[in-house]
Amino acid sequence: MRIALFSGNYNYLKEGANQALDRLAAHLEAHGHQVRAYSPVTDTPAFEPAGTLIPVPSIRLPVRGEFRLALGLPRHIRSDIERFAPDIVHVSTPDILDTRAQTFAKRLRVPVVASQHTLFETYLAYYALGWARPLVEAHLRRFYRRADHVLAPTPALVEDMKRLRGDDRASVWSRGVDRALFDPARRDMDWRREYGVADDDVAVLFFGRLVLEKGVDIYVAALRALLERGVRVRPLVVGAGPAESAFAALPGAVLTGHLEKQALARAVASADLMLTPSLTETFGNVVLEAMASGLPVVSADAPSARALVEGGHTGLLCSPLDVQAYADAVAALASDPDRRRTMGAAARKASAAYSWDAASESVLQAYRQVLALRSPG
Repeated sequence: MRIALFSGNYNYLKEGANQALDRLAAHLEAHGHQVRAYSPVTDTPAFEPAGTLIPVPSIRLPVRGEFRLALGLPRHIRSDIERFAPDIVHVSTPDILDTRAQTFAKRLRVPVVASQHTLFETYLAYYALGWARPLVEAHLRRFYRRADHVLAPTPALVEDMKRLRGDDRASVWSRGVDRALFDPARRDMDWRREYGVADDDVAVLFFGRLVLEKGVDIYVAALRALLERGVRVRPLVVGAGPAESAFAALPGAVLTGHLEKQALARAVASADLMLTPSLTETFGNVVLEAMASGLPVVSADAPSARALVEGGHTGLLCSPLDVQAYADAVAALASDPDRRRTMGAAARKASAAYSWDAASESVLQAYRQVLALRSPG
């Protein structure tokens, strides 16, 4: 099978969406299929891409300059696609590039599979663009309805997509976790001490891209409330991004910056619990990685979190915008190390249900179903 994969960010900036796409491409190529990925690129890629990456001309986004936007599907890219002669066109970002790819695929009579990775409409309020939400939602409806099949990361989002499309052509593409990498055994008290985190401090992890839509303001407010109460917590911020300065205002905050592989896994496992107030996730890869690392998770009670975190068993779910609820939940776990350990062990066990191979196989099965529906037989 030949798959033409389109992405707004295939490998130039590491994030959950392109990690899933890269894992998928590697799995497909390992099983004899060919993946040709079309995406904007930079001179400083975050990781080596799986499959064959074809750079598409792009410009920097004005509001979020770390991202790039392809303005269309140039003639030389269209010619490259025609030479590749894909069996499937897979679009993963509802941007100009992927929308044009949909149109071109229909011209070539190639079936289109779309995957949902981001709730883009929820981002707008964080950048004073709430007025544009109806326009964005209208575009998203058209984008996902034009696909022959849609992949969404949780059963709840699949049901939403079926309602949006008015048919049953949507299925789950879940995610996986490397449990050999993200492992409680990587907890390192010496590493904590090097950062000035005392053995009896409760390190509260914020993990991921440091951007406003991840709930940065709620995390900062909750930690500040805890510190004012005299609760012995230390903010442990693992990641990098334009909202980094918001964390620097927290007394005693440890900011590791961007980490990878073993260094990343060590930092995550060395926390005591994770606080994630984000309402914009479709899945929450970082939540799963924290769970695999043996951390209880205090999270916004949002659909993505409910798909991963069992409240009272592997973590605690809080009213999404209630700073005091988050502070109370963290305080309860901070004062009860036995409960933290019990929840962390349960979280580690629950993470075993998520396999990258199984997730990638579900995509391959969707491809086959789409092709079977197109088959004249």
